[in-house]
Amino acid sequence: MNTDETPIEAMYRELQEETGLDGDSIEVLGSTAGWLRYRLPHRHVGRRPGPTCIGQKQVWFLLRLVGDEQEVCLDRCGSPEFDRWRWVDYWYPLEHVVHFKRSVYARALSQLAPLAGVPLDPEVKRWLSRRHDGRSRARAAQRCGSSVS
Repeated sequence: MNTDETPIEAMYRELQEETGLDGDSIEVLGSTAGWLRYRLPHRHVGRRPGPTCIGQKQVWFLLRLVGDEQEVCLDRCGSPEFDRWRWVDYWYPLEHVVHFKRSVYARALSQLAPLAGVPLDPEVKRWLSRRHDGRSRARAAQRCGSSVS
């Protein structure tokens, strides 16, 4: 996201750059309730001088394609990020994302599921509640000077 952009402006710019679609081709159904964050595992953090990426914060948007899927063009920009695309089941990304992004995907997809008319996957709901409970216990233990395993 550029410093002079709002999240929705950045979404439209990225959409155009990465898929060739413009605002007339999509309908914005909603977004996550705020920033979702993840940190890179230590082994993925660069070790060179200068600014280093240690993670990301993201706002996710749920979009509906209202144009023709033939409008999708992945090489609209000078250095395409993708070489192909396909439609997948709503929960598919959660099962196939790199492990350190899984929590962000689960939170984003869970928040957006009602807007997409998709029922919350019971396994995802259990996983999210276990992660939340684990973090709460770990924070409480840290405040008390003990550890949780």
